[in-house]
Amino acid sequence: MRAPGRTTKRFGALLAVVGPGLLAGLSDDDPAGITTYSVLGADHGYQLLWVLLLSTVALIVFHSLAARMGVVTGQGLIGLVRQRYGVGIGGAVLGALVIANIGTTCAEFAGIAAGFELFGISRYVSVPAAAVTVSLLVLRGSFHRVERLLLLLSTVFLAYLVSGFLAKPDWGAALHGTFVPSMPMTGQAIAIVTATLGTTLAPWGLSFMQSYAVDKKLRTEDLPLERVDVITGAVLTGVIGFFVVVACAATLHRDGRRIIDAADAAIALQPLAGEAAATLFGIGLIGAAFLAASILPLSTAYSVCEYAGLEAAIDDPYREARTFYLTYGIITGIGAVIVLAPHAPLVTILVGTQVLNAVLLIPLMLAMIGLGRDRELMGGFAIGRRGLIGYVATTAVVVACVLTLGITTVLG
Repeated sequence: MRAPGRTTKRFGALLAVVGPGLLAGLSDDDPAGITTYSVLGADHGYQLLWVLLLSTVALIVFHSLAARMGVVTGQGLIGLVRQRYGVGIGGAVLGALVIANIGTTCAEFAGIAAGFELFGISRYVSVPAAAVTVSLLVLRGSFHRVERLLLLLSTVFLAYLVSGFLAKPDWGAALHGTFVPSMPMTGQAIAIVTATLGTTLAPWGLSFMQSYAVDKKLRTEDLPLERVDVITGAVLTGVIGFFVVVACAATLHRDGRRIIDAADAAIALQPLAGEAAATLFGIGLIGAAFLAASILPLSTAYSVCEYAGLEAAIDDPYREARTFYLTYGIITGIGAVIVLAPHAPLVTILVGTQVLNAVLLIPLMLAMIGLGRDRELMGGFAIGRRGLIGYVATTAVVVACVLTLGITTVLG
C-alpha cells in the first residue's frame, strides 16, 4: 500500500485545523449582515462594493491576531482583557458584549422567523423549534461533531452566489465599484459604510474566534495552516456579501425599490429576478440565521466563563461546566422570547445593538493591539513594528467611520 504523499499529508493537516476561521468569518454573514448588504446594494447599487473589500482585509487582519493570541496564551479575549487591564474594565467590556450579543441573538431569531414566514410557516412554530434545535446541537454534541454540523450548515451560503448570478448583474460596474472607491458624502451613505464594517468585523466574532481556537486545542505549529483557515473564511464572507450586494443592485436599485431588511429583499427579488432567486435568497437567510444563532450564545458562554476564571468547553459534561451551559441556554431563551413577544421593536433592537457593536469594536481592537504587542505575553509571536502599521491603520478606519457617523447624526 502506497504511503500518503506530502500533499495528502498537508491537506490532512489543514483539515485538522479548519473550523475557527471559517465559522467565525461566515457567521458574520448573519441576518444583520445580509440586511446591511441588501440595503447597501438596493440604495447605492455597485458604488460601495469597495467597502466589502476593505472589511474583508480587516477581518483577515484581526481574526488572524485573535487566533494567534488564543493559541499562544491558551486564553480567550475577555479573560486576557480582565488579566491585563483589571476586573473593572474586563467587567465593563463583558457587560457591553453580553447586552450586544443578546440583541444580535434576537436579530438571528428574527431572521429565522422572517425566512420561514416567506414559506408560510409561522414564527410561533419556527422560532421555538430553532431555539431547541440549536441548543441540542451545541450542548448535546461533542466538539468535533458540533464543528462538522456547523461547517455543513455553512454550505447554505452557496444560495446567495446562485441568486446573484440569476439577477444578471452588470459585472463591469460591479468590478469598478469593488476596486475604484467613491463615496457620496451623505449621512445615509456614511451610516451604511459604518454598518458594513461593524457587521463584518463584529466584536462577538473576535471573541468567538479566540475562544474557539483555544477550545480546539490548536498548537503554535498549527498557526500557518490556521491562517489559511482564517483567510478562507474571510474571503468567503466577502464573496457572499459581494453576491448579496450585486443581486440587490441589479434588481432593486435598478428599479428604485427601497427595503428595510433581508426578508423584504427576498420578496422584492421575485418579480425582478424570478422565483428561484427569491427562494434561494430566503433559504440563505434561514441558513445564515441558524448558523449565527448557534454561535452567538456560544461566544457569550465562552466570554462569561473566561471572565469568571472558569474552564469550560463544549466537550465538558454539564456538572463540570454549569455556567457555560446555563449561559448558552439563557442567551438563546432570551433571544427567542423577545422575538415572539407581541409588538417587539425588532428593528430598533437590531439597529441599537449594531450601534453598540460598532462602539464596542474600537476598545476591543485597541485592547487586542495592546495584548498582541506584549512580548511577555506573546513571546516571539508578538506584533512587530511593521505589523503594527496594518493593525493601527485598520483601527483608524473604523474610528473615522464611527466618529463621522456620530458627527453627522448630531448635526443632522
